Amino acid sequence: MELIRALRDAIDEMTRRLTWLESRNAQLEAAALRQDINEAQTHINRLQRRYLIGDRHARPGRLAKQAR
Repeated sequence: MELIRALRDAIDEMTRRLTWLESRNAQLEAAALRQDINEAQTHINRLQRRYLIGDRHARPGRLAKQAR
C-alpha cells in the first residue's frame, strides 16, 4: 500500500514536470517522461491486482483455515 502511494506521488511530480517540459517545447524529454509515467502506472496496476484485489479473494480462505 505504501509503495503504491509512493508511486502515485512520483507520478504526480512527473506530471508536473511533464507540463513544464511541454510548455518549454522539450519534446524528447517530455516523451521520455511520458514513458516513465506510463510505466509507473503499469506498476501500480499490477501491484493493485496482485496484492489488493488478490488479497480480498485470498482472505476468506485464510480466515477459514485459521478458524479450524
